[in-house]
Amino acid sequence: MRIAFAGTPEFARVALEAIAAAGFEIVLVLTQPDRPAGRGMKLQASPVKELALERGWPVAQPRSLRLDGKYPEDATAARTAIAEANADAMVVAAYGLILPQWVLDAPRLGCLNIHASLLPRWRGAAPIHRAIEAGDEETGVTIMQMDAGLDTGDMLIGESLPIGDDSTARLHDRLAALGGRLIVDALKQAEAIALAPVAQPAEGVTYAHKVEKHEAQIDWRQDAATIVRRIRAFDPFPGATSVIEGETLKLWAARVQSGPPAEPGTVLAVTPTGVAVAAQDAIVVLTELQRPGAKRLPVADFLRGFDIEPGQVFGR
Repeated sequence: MRIAFAGTPEFARVALEAIAAAGFEIVLVLTQPDRPAGRGMKLQASPVKELALERGWPVAQPRSLRLDGKYPEDATAARTAIAEANADAMVVAAYGLILPQWVLDAPRLGCLNIHASLLPRWRGAAPIHRAIEAGDEETGVTIMQMDAGLDTGDMLIGESLPIGDDSTARLHDRLAALGGRLIVDALKQAEAIALAPVAQPAEGVTYAHKVEKHEAQIDWRQDAATIVRRIRAFDPFPGATSVIEGETLKLWAARVQSGPPAEPGTVLAVTPTGVAVAAQDAIVVLTELQRPGAKRLPVADFLRGFDIEPGQVFGR
């Protein structure tokens, strides 16, 4: 079975590697153009492109796939590459470009998307972050037959898993592995003409809007559980932040603890096991922090280089 693949980040690379390991022929890889990264802002290939170059698979990096858009020459070249690849199916995972109808119609079996949520919950750009932030107890992966809508296509297969106390970083890795396994199962079923598409229900639709940097700042007037979820949800991007004594710190890990009411943001206690900060209804115990330009550190190590004292106030 001939597979074209469209994806960009590590989540997609895991799936691409699983598809290849299962014996499917990779005939074309579409990925985002190289982007500046690191302190030197040098152009860096995506994880998907790095794997494709390592394996010798043909790569296309159009800036757009719209034939009538800003980069029609890119779209035209991509259309030629897709036509020449003559794929039976295209797998799409966190690609980052909208697929116009001509792309959806190109493969014989259409385009299959690996989406990191239990559709129709958390359609959109940031399903992992938003599931954690909202306090969902479980999430999962849905393999979907793509259509022209935003994650609205028929569901093919899916599987759930508990979120527990995962951060976005940890949950991402678990979902990436699950997505790789499920897309292989879906392709095998597609090959055997055994897939049974199911329309998404109209009830329960939510949208996972893209995470913006301005969301990172913690509001200590929120309840403690919400604050801890936001800290987990924003690891690794954008990293939850709060200001103390004029310095903006990143907050990477925390837990909820019961305690007497106090002015939100007030530091109540400082120990090698955590910095206790008052929230609206309870206490947030910070256990991993980071100064600008420094490494993220467990609280005991962090406190050796940065003084925090009871009575100081976060958020001012």
